[in-house]
Amino acid sequence: MMVSFDYAIPISMKNTLIKISLFINYFVFAILLNSVGAVILQLQRNLGISKAEVSILEAFKDMPIAIASFLVASFLAKLGIRRGMMLGMLIVGIMCFAMPLIASDFWHYKLLFATVGVAFAIIKISVFSTIGLVSKDEREHQSLMSWIEGFFMIGVLAGNLIISWFIDDNDPKSTAWLNVYYLLGILCIFALFFLAISKLDESQSIKKENRFKDDFADMLKLIFKPLVFVFIISAFLFVLIEQSFQTWTPTFYKDMLKVPASMSIQAGSILAGAFALGRILSGFVLRKMNWLPFVLGCLAVLAVCVLINIPLANSAIIDENVNWLNAPLIVYIFPLMGLFLSPIYPTINSVILSSTPKYLHSSMSGLIVVFSALGGTLGSMITGHIYEAYDGFTAFYMSLAPMALLAVSLILFYRFIKKGNDEER
Repeated sequence: MMVSFDYAIPISMKNTLIKISLFINYFVFAILLNSVGAVILQLQRNLGISKAEVSILEAFKDMPIAIASFLVASFLAKLGIRRGMMLGMLIVGIMCFAMPLIASDFWHYKLLFATVGVAFAIIKISVFSTIGLVSKDEREHQSLMSWIEGFFMIGVLAGNLIISWFIDDNDPKSTAWLNVYYLLGILCIFALFFLAISKLDESQSIKKENRFKDDFADMLKLIFKPLVFVFIISAFLFVLIEQSFQTWTPTFYKDMLKVPASMSIQAGSILAGAFALGRILSGFVLRKMNWLPFVLGCLAVLAVCVLINIPLANSAIIDENVNWLNAPLIVYIFPLMGLFLSPIYPTINSVILSSTPKYLHSSMSGLIVVFSALGGTLGSMITGHIYEAYDGFTAFYMSLAPMALLAVSLILFYRFIKKGNDEER
C-alpha cells in the first residue's frame, strides 16, 4: 500500500503540491524521452554500436507508449490516478538509479527506454485526468495545460544541455555521462514526495467497467473514416520527419560537422528551443490566417532550408578547437529548421479534434499517440539505416520525400474538413 500523508494539509495546498508534482513529472519525462539522440551518439562512442543497429532504440521508447496507451485507461480508474502517477515515477526512478550501475550492454538501454515508454503512457493519461480534477474552471484548465506543455518543452531544451555537461569529449569510452541518471532519479523522488503528501479527489474520474472495450472499438471505427485516415497519414508522415531530425541531429553534428560530442548534444537543445519558439509564435499567426496556407508555407520553408543547409554543412571547414564562440554560421542555423517544422503537428491535431465529436476525443487521442509512436520509430530507423549506408547528408536529403507526401496529404485533409463543414451547413 502506498503511503499518504493527508492530515494537516489544506485542500488548496494539496492541489498546489499536486500541480508541482505534475510539472516535475513532465520535466523528467521530457528529458528522458528526448535523450534518445544523445544516447545514440554515446552508444556509438562508448560501445561502438553501428548507426543501423542503434536506430532501433527509438522503437523501444515509442512502441511501449503506443501499446500501453491502449491499456492504461482500462486499469487506471481501479488503481487510482495519483497511485498511477506514483507507480510510473517509482518505476522510472528505480531505473534511473540503476543505470549507472548496470549500463554495460546495449540491452540495458533498450530496457531503460521501454520502461520510460510504459511509465510515460501512465503519466500522460494521469496528468491529463488530474488537470481536470484540480482546475476550478475552463480558464484555469487551459492555463494549467498550457503551462505543463510549455514546461515539457523546457525539459526538452534543458535535457541535452544537462547531459552534455556530463560528457567527456576527450575520452570516447568514458561512462561518466551516466551519472546524469542519478540527477533524474532525485527528481523522481521529489515528484513522489509531493504526490505522497497530496490528496486528490478522484470521484469524478471513475469510469464504467467496459470503457476500455468501448474506447478500443471507437478507435477501430474511426480509422475507417476517410477524414481520420488521411489525418493519420499526415500525423504519421510528420512525426517520421520530425523524429529523424530530433534523434539524429547530435550524431550529424559529431560525424558530419566534426564538432565535440558535448557541443553536438547541445545542438539538440537549440533544436528543441526552436521547436518551443515555433509553437509559441504559431499560436499568434493562426489567429490571423487559415491553417492550411500556414502549414504548407512552413513545410515549403523547411524544404528550402534542407536544400540550402546541407550543402553549406558539406562544405563547412570546422576547426578542431571549435566552440560556440568561433563556430561557422551553419552550426547555428541548422537547428533553426525546428522553427518551421514544429507548428505543423499541434495544428493538425487541433483541427482533427475540433472536427470530432467530444465523446470521441479520447479515442482520437489514442490514435494520435499510436500512429505518432509508429511514425517516430520508423523515421528514426530509416534515417539510421540510410546514414549507415551512405552518410548524414544523404539521410537528411531523403527527408524531402516524406515532406512532399505530407504536403499532398495535408491538402487532402483540408478538402475533407471543408467538405464536412459544407455538409453540416
